[in-house]
Amino acid sequence: MARDLSALTPCQRIERSIQKKYRDTLWGPFITGVKQYALIRPGDRVCVCISGGKDSMLLAKLLQLLQRNSDFPFELRFLVMDPGYAPENRQRILDNAALLEIPVTVFDSDIFAVANGAEKNPCYLCARMRRGYLYKFARELGCNKIALGHHFSDVVETTLMGLLYGAQIQAMLPKLHSRNYPGMELIRPMYCVHEDAIISWARYNGLSFLQCACRFTEQAAGAGRESLSKRRETKELLRQLKKTNPDVEKHIFRAIHMVNMDTLLGWKRDGEAHSFLEDYDREKGGPEGPPEDEG
Repeated sequence: MARDLSALTPCQRIERSIQKKYRDTLWGPFITGVKQYALIRPGDRVCVCISGGKDSMLLAKLLQLLQRNSDFPFELRFLVMDPGYAPENRQRILDNAALLEIPVTVFDSDIFAVANGAEKNPCYLCARMRRGYLYKFARELGCNKIALGHHFSDVVETTLMGLLYGAQIQAMLPKLHSRNYPGMELIRPMYCVHEDAIISWARYNGLSFLQCACRFTEQAAGAGRESLSKRRETKELLRQLKKTNPDVEKHIFRAIHMVNMDTLLGWKRDGEAHSFLEDYDREKGGPEGPPEDEG
């Protein structure tokens, strides 16, 4: 017998939409990423970092649902770090957390004040400071991992941005060890979830989340400079490419899973640069590409 949806609470309806209507585009890819990259293990205490945006809020709910259905025990802590939000933005985060029944812990910091005072790269400084504070607060909560809301689209865009604007082939890993906080890891459980699915889920449930709420972003948007951001340019480029190649994002994503080292001229390993010339003469008769002088 079909369940009476009118008897469900708002939170239950939202949870149901994740596991039913968006099972193939949200829940399934989320589970795939967690399992494929071994992101959560028995006994983990995961600090879910919530910025108030759609991605981190969905991440919190996905992990909460996973915890309920998991075959092994792990713990969750939901951390909201207030970097200096306006009161109305902070309240929106708290209201959304209450609606989604996510028990958050709030920490205060002065990140916006410091970053907005920087003459160059305030967004970079803000991101660096946020990461440091998150590790610090997570460790105080007894956690061994922090979970961030980066998704499939972030991975693809970051890879392409590095190639086009940074002159490097560099991917965003699904997990990595912290260099400054030994024993802690950063994980990205929504690594396989597309942003379009997240946007669709939020609209379907009538949810309104924060965008970046710093003064610098507001000023940039007001001056018409927001459209100049490299990430927005990259998003638009991908949007145009998908018109003739719908699988272009999948191809980029697959490419970072299977890099052919035999065809690279140089690479870095543990911060040390290497060249194909190091082994070139020792590999006579090795794999060859197509002749360059043939049509």
